[in-house]
Amino acid sequence: MENSKRTVTCGELRKSDAGKKVVLNGWVSRTRDLGGLLFIRLRDRYGITQVMVGEKADEKVRQIAAGLKSEYCIAVEGVVNARAEKDINKDMPTGEIEVEATDIEIFTTSQELPFSIEEVRQKDGTLVLPNEDLRLKYRYLDLRRDPMQQNIILRSQVMFATREYLTSKGFLEIETPTFVKSTPEGARDYLVPSRVHPGKFYSLPQSPQLYKQLLMVSGFDKYFQIARCYRDEDARGDRQPEFTQIDMEMSFTNREEVLETTEGMMQYIFKKTLNYNLPAHFDRITWEDAFDLYGSDKPDLRFDMKMQDAAFMAELADFNAFKAGAANADKSIERHKRSGIKALVVKNVADKYSRKHIESLEAVAKTYKAKGLAWMKIDAEGKFEGGISKFYAGKEAEICSKLGAEKNDLILFVSDEKWQVACVALGAVRKQLGKDLNLYNPADEFHFAWIIDFPYFAWNEEENHWETEHHMFTLPQKKYWDMLESNPGAVKGDLYDLVLNGYELASGSMRINDPALQERIFEIVGYSRERAKKAFGFLVQAFKFGAPPHGGIAPGLDRLIMLMRHEESIHEVIAFPKNNLAACPMDECPSVVDEKQLQDLHITVTEREE
Repeated sequence: MENSKRTVTCGELRKSDAGKKVVLNGWVSRTRDLGGLLFIRLRDRYGITQVMVGEKADEKVRQIAAGLKSEYCIAVEGVVNARAEKDINKDMPTGEIEVEATDIEIFTTSQELPFSIEEVRQKDGTLVLPNEDLRLKYRYLDLRRDPMQQNIILRSQVMFATREYLTSKGFLEIETPTFVKSTPEGARDYLVPSRVHPGKFYSLPQSPQLYKQLLMVSGFDKYFQIARCYRDEDARGDRQPEFTQIDMEMSFTNREEVLETTEGMMQYIFKKTLNYNLPAHFDRITWEDAFDLYGSDKPDLRFDMKMQDAAFMAELADFNAFKAGAANADKSIERHKRSGIKALVVKNVADKYSRKHIESLEAVAKTYKAKGLAWMKIDAEGKFEGGISKFYAGKEAEICSKLGAEKNDLILFVSDEKWQVACVALGAVRKQLGKDLNLYNPADEFHFAWIIDFPYFAWNEEENHWETEHHMFTLPQKKYWDMLESNPGAVKGDLYDLVLNGYELASGSMRINDPALQERIFEIVGYSRERAKKAFGFLVQAFKFGAPPHGGIAPGLDRLIMLMRHEESIHEVIAFPKNNLAACPMDECPSVVDEKQLQDLHITVTEREE
């Protein structure tokens, strides 16, 4: 072929291009030999074009075409032909045309594939995927699959839209260091040994938190960064050792402006990339109400099943499990006065849910520390049956009226001395029911909500001291400043989480900018002045030079793309992720390094993995 460089992509040609001479480059998706005719589906990231090698083609071209196999990388020169009406493939954007090949050049051949690039589906339409480690070992092949291509393309589009929106609002994109001082931020740090400073280590940043606050002190009032972050914690579906967040910080601001800016950014991203209209403002739910109504501080609001307080049940019968819940042993934490008896009414399923179904839900509740799952059904006559119904016979009218229950409903209860245990356990049951019964509103594909008014401190029972619910630089709400030391359990923080479809998508807060207030927080959580100075001295020192009021937020980019693509793991939206053991089967990292490298870094390895 005289010139093998493509003139069009494989997703570009339409009926209006008929008669044009073109050159295509791509991978052979599949071939079909019909005797005198041979068809090639040629693929690149833009789409698929059908290539036809006819009887009139040069014999050399026919021989090359006959020898093609899946994933050969080739160039095709040919003429665009319009298909007959009966031959149009309406499932392909290029389905109105095919290219009649006049020449073919093989760039490179392919070995036998470890798995199919083409989609393989079961009879019910379920996509069949190879073992994940196999996919990660040959990630460059896995990334050729159309769903993975679409995931990575959307990721790029979202990053571009983010930059467009924030730049238009006056934000500056500023990079912060990758080698930083190791500071306690919750998870374990990834450490980098210094060759120049023997025995000393850099840390990879868990977030740019301290540096973006320093940028506020520096006078850059609107900062953002699509930031790489690193945390040495156990991997799971929505976590990775290295991840990316859309990091933002603003000066001379308040919570309202941060929330509105984030809402505007999400609206812009979804409209620009998915042509999806988000509401002008997202729901706002207090932390306490989120647990009380949904059993989680990241509730899935695509369905409207709410939990209810059922303290009155303890007064209607002598049922010991409810007596303990009514007592509510959470009195040591004064952030609420609600009971530990929670109820969930599942509409119109009593005739469908067997004891076995209910036992599976009880297993879910017990996973979250519940002692059990009490239940009753309402039969066709409006009477209670099954479970704990014998304790409440004759009380149907009162109970159903208070809980809004009707005939054929199933009522589920969790009771615990601790309000939050009862909430979380029944909330997990609620979440499971949402999946089992497919309760999601199809018109509510993406449901965002803000969780606000978090408790500032949490009591660590194992270590017997207070610690911050988020990080130590969060600003307590001003009305609680006088009681920080005297009543930490009642203090609420000026912090907020953004949740989407049951996932925490972003966490943020207004920040402390007063050195004296910051030192009070350090003391309450047990940080001595010496320890605080060693860990965070450079930040507190900066606050002494006119630090502005500031606050920010950091949406997780990986989780956002995962949810936008309706995936269940962030592995599916990261080009080269680690597996659940924080390893990469493709390049086999982490790996043993040369002894000379260790000597240069003044490191001795005392134990190696077998």
